[in-house]
Amino acid sequence: MKPAPGVPVVGGKSRAGFRLMPIRGERIFGSFGVLRRAGVGAMSKPLHEIRDPIHNFIRLETPERKVLDSRPFQRLRHVHQLAMAYLLYPGATHRRFEHSLGVMELAGRVFDVVTNPNYSDHEVARNLLRSYQSDFGYWRRVVRLAALCHDIGHLPFSHAAEKELLPEGWDHERITDDLLRSDEMTRLFKDIKVNPDDVAKLALGPKKFGPKKHREATFDPWEAILSEIIVGDAFGVDRIDYLLRDSYHAGVSYGRFDHFRLIDTLRILPKPGSDEPALGIESGGVHAAEALLLARYFMYSQVYFHHTRRIYDIHLTEFLKRWLPGGKFATDIESHLRMTDNEVLAEMRAAAEDPAHRGHEPARRIARREHFRLLYQRNPDDQGVNLKSAEMIHAHAASRFGAESVRSFRYTETSNPIEFPVLMPDGRTGSSLNTSEVLRRIPVVSVEYVFIDPAKRADAEKWLGGNRAELIRTPEGAEK
Repeated sequence: MKPAPGVPVVGGKSRAGFRLMPIRGERIFGSFGVLRRAGVGAMSKPLHEIRDPIHNFIRLETPERKVLDSRPFQRLRHVHQLAMAYLLYPGATHRRFEHSLGVMELAGRVFDVVTNPNYSDHEVARNLLRSYQSDFGYWRRVVRLAALCHDIGHLPFSHAAEKELLPEGWDHERITDDLLRSDEMTRLFKDIKVNPDDVAKLALGPKKFGPKKHREATFDPWEAILSEIIVGDAFGVDRIDYLLRDSYHAGVSYGRFDHFRLIDTLRILPKPGSDEPALGIESGGVHAAEALLLARYFMYSQVYFHHTRRIYDIHLTEFLKRWLPGGKFATDIESHLRMTDNEVLAEMRAAAEDPAHRGHEPARRIARREHFRLLYQRNPDDQGVNLKSAEMIHAHAASRFGAESVRSFRYTETSNPIEFPVLMPDGRTGSSLNTSEVLRRIPVVSVEYVFIDPAKRADAEKWLGGNRAELIRTPEGAEK
């Protein structure tokens, strides 16, 4: 079959370098050079596209489409990306489903850039790529599938109260691991000739891929690089997509940065002070990397840890603890697949209308927007007097107004500044922390809140306003 008139073809390939595939039912689009004509079913196409507000088109091959259609992945259509943030940002109703598709799209782009021989600027990259070049097709598919499936273990409402609502030793990564090795997924991976161990390893990364009886937890340099593409602290595409996507749906600008420039300048380089390969960046992409990490700081400060978002998570956790058997989510695969945001919301709505329901109070507070209000948040002046000022205010408020009327939330980031290699114009490599003063000075995310029952808010604010300076100096129970 000949390509349609007007299609630029050189030696059987498009000018973009992709071999033309005349497929029934296809149109020509972009650099993929795929033709479409009428009269064939969706799954007979080698390539499928999904509209996306962040990446325009997300394209999948048929084997990837089969994984997308699996029960574990389709469940993500019913899990909110930002828990109950939509009660604060009405547009933030997006789900883990589209985020995971975006992560897959970006993972494929990054893989293509860092394995491109024209961008192998350092001997470390050339040596590594030379060893795996014959298997690039396999590993590209594994990277994309790992990116697609990296979130399938998420609980309803994503991260909200995960530590409190799972048995000890469990997290969503462990559930993801079990799902990737389930009978359904193992059959799929076998059918498309992919090892589920490879998918799990890259999806979870060295920090979460713990030792199990049937495998080793060590990562060779190639696996470490591929996993870093997805979950890396500096340039992981999971982070890139959620910042762009969450910012878009929340209606804020904090999470936007030039991800096109960032991805185009990613390189495999030696870690500062060693010959171990890692994802780094050309010096021309440093400003894009600065913007990425600043976007992360602003999104955490302004969106993810917004005080109203946090109190809704607290009330949600209280409801789930009262409703779930034993106050915990089940961890077996079938129970996990049956539990989504939909089931939680249906029960919460019923509980809000039923005073006899054991989860009535927190459900009512969420459904009727009677959530606790912010009474106090840590500030630099109080920190200068007492580093535990928020803890002191919480203790005194609980003593005066009753523990049932007070809630608190504290979070302080513990990670050090993120370091990665930078390729300089003269061919040398150096540390990002020596290259960029901005990267050295990005502040850590740190918030502390104290909340009060709205029925007691006026009295509490008056009490705090007249006694704040004394309270942050006085031990609990010693105030007059």
